[in-house]
Amino acid sequence: MTALDLLADFGFEAAAIVLGPEGERARRGDVERVRPWRSVTKTLTGCGAVLAVQEGRAALEDPAGPPGATLRHLLSHASGCFYDSERTLQAPGLRRHYSNYGIDEAARHLERALGRDYGDWIQERIAQRLGMEGLVWDGSPSVGAHGPLTDLALFAAELLRPTLLEERWHAELTGVQFPELVGIMPGFGKQTPNPFGLGIEVRGTKSPHWTGTGNSPATVGHFGMRGTAFWVDPAADLALVVGTSHDFCDAHREVMPRLADAVLEEHGG
Repeated sequence: MTALDLLADFGFEAAAIVLGPEGERARRGDVERVRPWRSVTKTLTGCGAVLAVQEGRAALEDPAGPPGATLRHLLSHASGCFYDSERTLQAPGLRRHYSNYGIDEAARHLERALGRDYGDWIQERIAQRLGMEGLVWDGSPSVGAHGPLTDLALFAAELLRPTLLEERWHAELTGVQFPELVGIMPGFGKQTPNPFGLGIEVRGTKSPHWTGTGNSPATVGHFGMRGTAFWVDPAADLALVVGTSHDFCDAHREVMPRLADAVLEEHGG
């Protein structure tokens, strides 16, 4: 039995790709099927933002969003914005409030700074350079991307061995922003603390969580409510990309951590 045999435990269609630093190590299922990435889209938006900062087109401390907030606050769910509106729950930097609106507002700020459509920026500066030929950017920068798992695997591989971002900026993207902040992790309850990078989740010591108990605190990634997810563990030098045909549910909460630990056991070390 291999780690990816656990995909059968979902009880519905599922596919996955395991990656090491040299590239793909294993795959199972329909990895070419175009799937909605939903909140996994945020990781591309965050990477595109840091690319713009690296090129001097924007700055993480740019005022953006509600009064007192910056681009950094928006990208790390620390702006105080509600989930889906410009209304605020509290001042920036006090709590981790997961916000699609905040990510979309960050993209609007970047569009003004870049003078161009943000989806075009993502396609040109990330997708085309990494060979993500199936990526469809349709609508919201927080939830709008669609594509095959093979494209998401190319992005996961980029996070494992960066080529687009200099070391300093890769560390900004994947490092914890405002590390002390507490907040609700969608689907997993209150986390103290609740670490996030710039458009990307950082595992930290969250429990319960959708990654494995063996994943390092430095593991980054995201899951989407339409059943697509990925993680990159720099300590294990591994990445896992998963897609399913079912919205995120109890099966994902139960199977995803076991799958992660099985991948780490089979392919780690």
